[in-house]
Amino acid sequence: MQITDEQAKAMTSAGLNLIAQALTIYDSNLKLVVSNAPFQQMFNLPDWLVTPGAPFEDTIHHLATRGEYGPVEDVHRFVTERTDQARAFKPHYMERTRANGRTISVEGSPLPQGGWVTVYTDITATKRQEALLSARSDALSDQVLAHTEQLAATNRELAAMITTLEETQRQLTASEARTRLTTQMMPAHIAHVDARGHYTFSNNKLSSVFPGRPSDIVGLHISTALGASAYDRIKPALSDAFGGISTLKEFTDDTSARRIRVAFTPDTLGGAYILSMDVTEETQTRVALQQTRKRELAAQMISGLAHDFSNLLTIILGMQSRIVRLPDVPPQALELVNGTLAAARRGGTLLSSIADVTGPRTQRPTATAPAAVLSDLATLAQPALPDGMTLTIENNAPDHAVLLDKGHVTDSLLNLILNARDACGATGQITVTQQVVNDTWIEWTVQDTGPGFSPTALERGIDPFFTTKGSEGGGLGLSMVYDMTKSAGGDLRLRNDEIGAHVTLRLPYRAALPATTGLALLVEDDGDIRATVRDMLMHLGHSVIEATSADEATALLADLPDIAMILSDIQLVGEATGLDLAQRNADRVPMLLMTSLPADSTLFRDGQRLAPVLRKPFTADDLAALITPVHEATP
Repeated sequence: MQITDEQAKAMTSAGLNLIAQALTIYDSNLKLVVSNAPFQQMFNLPDWLVTPGAPFEDTIHHLATRGEYGPVEDVHRFVTERTDQARAFKPHYMERTRANGRTISVEGSPLPQGGWVTVYTDITATKRQEALLSARSDALSDQVLAHTEQLAATNRELAAMITTLEETQRQLTASEARTRLTTQMMPAHIAHVDARGHYTFSNNKLSSVFPGRPSDIVGLHISTALGASAYDRIKPALSDAFGGISTLKEFTDDTSARRIRVAFTPDTLGGAYILSMDVTEETQTRVALQQTRKRELAAQMISGLAHDFSNLLTIILGMQSRIVRLPDVPPQALELVNGTLAAARRGGTLLSSIADVTGPRTQRPTATAPAAVLSDLATLAQPALPDGMTLTIENNAPDHAVLLDKGHVTDSLLNLILNARDACGATGQITVTQQVVNDTWIEWTVQDTGPGFSPTALERGIDPFFTTKGSEGGGLGLSMVYDMTKSAGGDLRLRNDEIGAHVTLRLPYRAALPATTGLALLVEDDGDIRATVRDMLMHLGHSVIEATSADEATALLADLPDIAMILSDIQLVGEATGLDLAQRNADRVPMLLMTSLPADSTLFRDGQRLAPVLRKPFTADDLAALITPVHEATP
């Protein structure tokens, strides 16, 4: 018969109640986890103080006011001192005489998961026997005295052994504390689960990697902590780890829309160690870099062909123009010549489109109000729609400025709307929706009431030159939207709904720096550049304080808590870099980075994951473009 968790808890409670000593276990937050009946009976405590979750300080306050510790002049101070001692989690043993004349021993020891266990023993009878033996020592025989001396020597040996054990325990506790501190400082979730899938260790970082999940998870089953959807994603890899195979899994968490990488390492007891990291920004940067490399390769391949094709078109246009100028050209021939000229000019337009696809399209994000994107889009799209077609635009995004290349975004959305128009014909409904997904993506969806994508279009719609419009289409519009999206680290998805086509465009959500004219910390080791950038910041209304290294900047941040923003070079003198400064402070102080490194540099890409990056040289307008304009700042 398999014992349930409730039955196991009941059996454990019954066993603890049979122990003669009183016992309590408190967690790291000084909340009661478990106690036995002798504990309540020994101190005559009310039920609410022996209920799991009861605060330690409430119990001490209750006992002090009832006289358990004798006269106490300042109860509040007494409770505070006892609580501070408890938080230290140090092993201890003590004996004290209670107000009722009974003597008890109190022995406490910290637990590996945090918190501590304490055992209380009534030693009144033992103390009385010791006093009786001492009083009658003169009447004891030499044999008894010798035996007593032997016992005393043994006790001294035991005391020395206990001291050694306590020192060993202290060292182990200190080592464990250092290990726990190290794991808690890492930007990842480190945990261990037993063979049944229950957490036995966690560095309390689960919620930082999987937003919305709990942090205190020791004892929980992994499926409960992660949720059904995420657990189903990692379950095969976890099963492999239980079978002794190290595995690596990367997936998108449905709840938070974050990209997660999880490594599983088996232990020797059938369980597994788990390392989870949020790689969303890394993935976005990697996707953007891959798209840039694809475009560079395409540009190299196409440039030569485009050059030769352009020369051929030039010859064709010249020859047809000469034919038109010949005397007595039949009207039928003129019609053919004009058709040839039109086709050649269309070929020239197509070459320009190819150049747009393969040429450099540098992303220039600026602080942009999401509502302004939709306002401009409606102004541009409405005149291009027939009278029988309705355009509905819904804005569900917060009114906070974000960093976007507004021109590229508007061009992409306009392209999607015009595609939807062509699919619907003369009448129909087009709906554009804008929203922010879990502070990870800013998302636009374009839906229409047309016939939807064909199976071939769903498969090849983003391929260059693929079109369903025949000779009317160049097949580059959706491909250019895809290119822009991927170059920015985003994603583009096509699907069909019950009523038509559905296109989802996602870009990384990066909030712009808030509008401010407060104190700015400028970190730059080149004096001339520092003077130039200082003038730019002052022109924007900032007061400026300067540092030449990350360590100097850290000291200033500690002394000056009112700094409104930081602008730091990535490469600085000393061992620490601007990236180190951003990692320490980006969550509490708005941060900008600057560099002269190329966009494909590892440091440049790492910087983009932490904060907006300005490429040197830049102007005051370039700097201002990354900061929320005052008239767009949220009150």
